[in-house]
Amino acid sequence: MIDKIPTVLVVDDVEMNVMILEEILKDDYHIITASNGREALEKLRAAHTLPKIILLDLMMPEMTGLELFEILQKDKSFKRIPVIFITAANDSESELLAAGAVDFIEKPFLPEIVKLRVKNQIELKNYSDSLEEMVAIKTAEATKTLDSALQGLANAIEHRDLESGEHVKRTQLFVRALTDYLIECDSIYAEDLSKLNPDIIMKSMALHDVGKIAIPDKILLKPGKLDPDEYEIMKTHTTRGKEIIGELGDVNSSLYLKHCEDICYGHHERWDGKGYPRQLKENEIPLTSRLAALADVYDALVCARVYKAAMPYNEALNIISSGRGTQFDPYITDAVVQIQDQFKEISQKYH
Repeated sequence: MIDKIPTVLVVDDVEMNVMILEEILKDDYHIITASNGREALEKLRAAHTLPKIILLDLMMPEMTGLELFEILQKDKSFKRIPVIFITAANDSESELLAAGAVDFIEKPFLPEIVKLRVKNQIELKNYSDSLEEMVAIKTAEATKTLDSALQGLANAIEHRDLESGEHVKRTQLFVRALTDYLIECDSIYAEDLSKLNPDIIMKSMALHDVGKIAIPDKILLKPGKLDPDEYEIMKTHTTRGKEIIGELGDVNSSLYLKHCEDICYGHHERWDGKGYPRQLKENEIPLTSRLAALADVYDALVCARVYKAAMPYNEALNIISSGRGTQFDPYITDAVVQIQDQFKEISQKYH
């Protein structure tokens, strides 16, 4: 069950900082505090209900924020509590984010920024907690509810990414159109795709960007080009996505979760081996990942984003075709060309 009033743990040795954060958050959350990492760890171990999020200062006596964070990451009971670091101007934010923090709040505190970042992370944590509960219940009704929850989580991520939520729907339909075509035309992938279950492939596509839960607002919502450090952090949404799916259940006993894992982990791999995160190439890349890669890139090209205008369909198709055998699986690229009218229709209907 999701707590009616979520608990926030504030860890900071400066009493004034604690007082300010309490004042900002007290109307919406139950606040508990600690003045250093050791005290925070004691309170966590004694808690009947764990906090939904931790606001953690870096420099503290007895046990620093980083030392506490490393302990939390190694403890199964605490590792899934999101941590937002409280940072000063000279702190290395990119290092903190790369270490696994979900976000950071800079001093001096801006009340609206504090509220929004805490609210975003708690909402995403609630979705994740609900999914875990439903995965544990093996009933048809639970499966139906899980489908809805997974779709809801995907849409929440898209809204946070300043998308309308239709990106999820479009990419699912692109993948389904590709899967159906490759089976119907008796392509070299027809038998494998039939075994992989097209319905489940389409459902799984909803979570291709689930790892963006772990990408901070400052990077995810940046309107301009990411700098190299920011881009490296953005790339971690693939590995974070794999971790999140793994926490939902045994991927080796669920085709649904296996497809989710393959898609979120592998949709940025390239046919020529120059993608990420594992630099897989050709058939080393799961077939579902190769389908997802084309669907995701096509949608990114033809739909407007906060940082770019929509591209004409013929230009997008030319870019897709130019990536045949380098960025994309050649057979799937050919399929996109063959069903380009279906792709265009989907884009126009769900925009």
